[in-house]
Amino acid sequence: MPLEFGLWRVDDRPVRVATRQMPLESRLEGLIEADPGILGRPLLIIGRQVPTDHGKFVDLLCVDADAALHVLELKRDRTPREVVAQLLDYGSWVQDLTNDQVRDIYATYAGRRGITEGFDEAFASRFGGSPPDALNSSHALTVVASEIDAATERIVTYLATGYQVPVNVLFFRYFEDEGRSYLARTWLMDDAEAAAPAAPARARSKQEPWNGTDWYVSFGEEPGGRNWDDARQYGFVSAGGGTWFSRTIRTLPVGARVFTHIPKAGYVGVGTVTGEAQPFEDAVLTVNDEPKKMAGLPLKGTYRPHLPDPDGHPEADEDRREWIVPVAWDRTVPRDHALWHTGFFANQNSACKLRARFTIDEVSRRFGPEDDA
Repeated sequence: MPLEFGLWRVDDRPVRVATRQMPLESRLEGLIEADPGILGRPLLIIGRQVPTDHGKFVDLLCVDADAALHVLELKRDRTPREVVAQLLDYGSWVQDLTNDQVRDIYATYAGRRGITEGFDEAFASRFGGSPPDALNSSHALTVVASEIDAATERIVTYLATGYQVPVNVLFFRYFEDEGRSYLARTWLMDDAEAAAPAAPARARSKQEPWNGTDWYVSFGEEPGGRNWDDARQYGFVSAGGGTWFSRTIRTLPVGARVFTHIPKAGYVGVGTVTGEAQPFEDAVLTVNDEPKKMAGLPLKGTYRPHLPDPDGHPEADEDRREWIVPVAWDRTVPRDHALWHTGFFANQNSACKLRARFTIDEVSRRFGPEDDA
């Protein structure tokens, strides 16, 4: 049955606040845009009245912290069949949006609104971290209405609970009391009942394209361990001490361009890998155009040599030591001059493919060879 809820003023005795017909249901669109928080879910609006390929316009398009897309469609005065059919049509369109298309939609919206933040910056400001590599890995569909009839409720519930279509209804009720206006909200189905967001069949295009060259490297300085001053002076990056850290740093190919980041500091160098990963005790670096054993250099830090696995597994030994990757630096800066900006990419892996275009462009601009000091 259709939901009903009320509001009472309880200054001295309960007085029910009158429910009113919202003057303009379409006003909800502007209210949500002004403060997406009234939806009760953290979302970033990336488009309003977004044109589809089928000659229609999505009322509001948003992303959540997982970069899933959310389509919000106001019921207005349409019949249940019209509003639900329209929303499903939007779902068929939105599931195929690529990473670039999502970013273009945001860029158009930001330009019209006078927003200067790029997508990555806006995402980080809203959710506290950089967006994942894959945008639009799933989507959700929401009817926004001040009220719906029993037929709409039956259709939406049937689709969501019977066929796992990611559709729900968000109700807003409008109240007036002594010259003040209020909105109250609730969902037709809670998260336990509603279907999980739908995952499109084709996910590869949801990622930002990789140029085949750029890699992210996390240079985790540790007390009594590796030291960034050594890496700058002698030309290397390193990681080790466990399978997670060792195996990813060893994937760096010769010729890769590495964007080096110190956790909790920022980006400190850009350079090109000149040799394959080697364990510390065997590593040879080029110093003043001459090959030098790294273990014989005057190092500020200490680097983990070969250590036996405590559980006696010989195959695990090589992942416990420090692995050194030689790098010819384009430019580096000291740790206290590290470059960081809201929206920059960061990752727990010692090394991974870098697809984040915003990070690549901004760090390259500041750290390119033409900027050498």
